[in-house]
Amino acid sequence: MRYYYAPMEGITDATFRRLHAKYFPGVDRYFMPFLSPTIHRTLTHREARELPRADSVDFVAVPQLLGKNVEDMLWAIGVCADQGYDEVNINLGCPSGTVVSKGKGSGMLSDIFALDAFLDAIYAKAVLPVSLKTRIGVNDSENWEKILEIYRDYPVKELTVHPRIRKAFYKGDCDMAAFARAVEGSPFPVCYNGNVTSIADAESIAAQFPAVESVMIGRGLVADPGMLAGGTDRDTLKAFLNELSDTYCRVFESKRNAIYRMKDNWHYLIGLFEGSEKLWKEMRKSTDYDRFMAIANEIIETLPMRDHPEIIW
Repeated sequence: MRYYYAPMEGITDATFRRLHAKYFPGVDRYFMPFLSPTIHRTLTHREARELPRADSVDFVAVPQLLGKNVEDMLWAIGVCADQGYDEVNINLGCPSGTVVSKGKGSGMLSDIFALDAFLDAIYAKAVLPVSLKTRIGVNDSENWEKILEIYRDYPVKELTVHPRIRKAFYKGDCDMAAFARAVEGSPFPVCYNGNVTSIADAESIAAQFPAVESVMIGRGLVADPGMLAGGTDRDTLKAFLNELSDTYCRVFESKRNAIYRMKDNWHYLIGLFEGSEKLWKEMRKSTDYDRFMAIANEIIETLPMRDHPEIIW
């Protein structure tokens, strides 16, 4: 089984990816939070930082693109090629209201004719292999078979399916019957994404779908960074988080901004610790960097750790 780290906006940035790979082995590919190209055809300073040369890191990363304008997307694919990447992933699954309202992400699934025309133009001119990440519909999954038929018309490098509709966001059960339909009739590899919070979950997917050779994990890996290495070791976790926070201070040139980014990580990570309610409440309220780090280290050093994180998000 190949394990992919899902792109999570505001969490799995370039700094996080580099340090996670340093401390916790097991991820075969890190998918970057999406780059959304514009008519200006230029990268901002932040975007350039988040799209380093492919050969500047010692792990495999895949840029993800979000957009509906073909020429803008083809320009971005060219930039990724120039940076040395050998694949790009197009986001057809983001459920964010601001994204969907612009007809991007999972919003593209609402007009299957426009989706077909978009993919036809992309695959005709893309200078890199293109993989897709998708949901199974917007408000319902009635068009899922038609969406799959469209995907199957193109040389998709790999299709990652999050088997929920956009309306569900990340709540409720995944539609495993819808995922099965993707696996059974697709000429390209299909990757599973959704509600994987342990190795046992990934093994369950492999048992149900022997043809599936890859699983993408997001929130579960933030909550348990060492999941793929046999579990999260207390000392390794402390070293990882301390270097992560120190690096954010330098990258953002602001301890306050570093705190905000680290709180996003701890939102998931806190479920790994028993009896953390009081300290977590204090951590959420903290705006002083030194106090924030003291609380974080107290949690790591003193609280019992669960074998698997409690799902509290």
